[in-house]
Amino acid sequence: MGALRAGALAFLLLLLLGCLLPRRGPLRLVSGREEIKAGSRGSAQPMSPSDFLDKLMGRTSGYDARIRPNFKGPPVNVTCNIFINSFGSVTETTMDYRVNVFLRQQWNDPRLAYREYPDDSLDLDPSMLDSIWKPDLFFANEKGANFHEVTTDNKLLRIFKNGNVLYSIRLTLILSCPMDLKNFPMDIQTCTMQLESFGYTMNDLIFEWLEEQEAVQVAEGLTLPQFILRDEKDLGYCTKYYNTGKFTCIEVKFHLERQMGYYLIQMYIPSLLIVILSWVSFWINMDAAPARVGLGITTVLTMTTQSAGSRASLPKVSYVKAIDIWMAVCLLFVFAALLEYAAVNFVSRQHKEFMRLRRRQRRQRMGLSSGTASLESLRQPSSRRSSEHTYATLCSSREEELSRESRFYLRGYGLGPCLQPKEGAGEGPGAFSPPAVLREGESLHRRYLDRAKRIDTVSRAVFPFTFLLFNIFYWVVYKVLRSEDIHMVP
Repeated sequence: MGALRAGALAFLLLLLLGCLLPRRGPLRLVSGREEIKAGSRGSAQPMSPSDFLDKLMGRTSGYDARIRPNFKGPPVNVTCNIFINSFGSVTETTMDYRVNVFLRQQWNDPRLAYREYPDDSLDLDPSMLDSIWKPDLFFANEKGANFHEVTTDNKLLRIFKNGNVLYSIRLTLILSCPMDLKNFPMDIQTCTMQLESFGYTMNDLIFEWLEEQEAVQVAEGLTLPQFILRDEKDLGYCTKYYNTGKFTCIEVKFHLERQMGYYLIQMYIPSLLIVILSWVSFWINMDAAPARVGLGITTVLTMTTQSAGSRASLPKVSYVKAIDIWMAVCLLFVFAALLEYAAVNFVSRQHKEFMRLRRRQRRQRMGLSSGTASLESLRQPSSRRSSEHTYATLCSSREEELSRESRFYLRGYGLGPCLQPKEGAGEGPGAFSPPAVLREGESLHRRYLDRAKRIDTVSRAVFPFTFLLFNIFYWVVYKVLRSEDIHMVP
């Protein structure tokens, strides 16, 4: 009995062990799976960029691009700076200039701050610009502008971890630049660029420049055809007040100093040579009327054309410019040289008028004693005829001599080397005195010729000296005095 009980007990123990041993394997597998699941939960995989952007500014993110940052709160501070790629095409007629710039704006949008992505900043595609809020900046003095889309949109969008947004765009602008041309072409122009908010008042948006050294940058080696762009650029604010409110505005002033090399070559030196050419007539013989008149008219017409050409590229302003004064004085000098020959010619012919007057007075005196003279002529016919023949012979020989010498002689004016007496006008005592008449005519002719030559001699010194004084005064005023006044203007 005891042996049976012991055997049964041992069998039950073995059966129990057999049932328990196969169940331990599955228990261990289950516990291993649970450990793997727990490990995977502890180390989460990184989010993909697409999922991150959807979460940051997608439809399910709750971001609304129509609402500015800090809505109903403090205004958004937008920091601006520009990089000038090219600067040129400064046009005086339309008073504007053309510039190509990189416009950069930076502001903070707390809704775009993130921690889920490891990078400190994200460079996004320009198409994402439609998904975020942007300042409504425009150029207040803009006449025309265009974007650049070759080969893609020239735009940059960068978002930082703290919510800062950097927006850069490339623009070509035509901006108005009111010019003061009183000192043209020795002027210095100040052209402005104004950046203003169109729809947001200063309660919502404020523009400000970046640090002064980095606010306006210029491409290295930038040159202009007629101007020098000065290094100093004035930064300031130009807040605008309208009926709709107070709007933020910032501006930068560019100082452009004109280089007058082109105008020296094209305007000043040619006009100076034309004036000097007009003085050549003072050394030409006064009897050469065609040469002196042709030279004078040619210089006047050339100077008129030169003056009109200098105004062709300038606006029709009401005030006098520096180049207008120069051209007007040069035209005055060449015209005065032409008038000088007119005065010389007039003076050289004055003795003829004087002789006509003397002859008229002599005839009036002779008329009182005409009766007595006629009686005496009847009494002495032979002596009278002889005197007349002698007088005619002297006159004809003198005329032939002057013709051979090619002197200034016109018999048609009634003035040869002697006066031709008329019938009945020379009777009486002293009516015929050929030597006295010849001497008087020659002395008057020589006197007035000397006066005309003296005018030419004086003009040779007066004209250059006066023009030299004008040059000294002109260049001192416009290159020294006016230039100092411009530099002193803030």
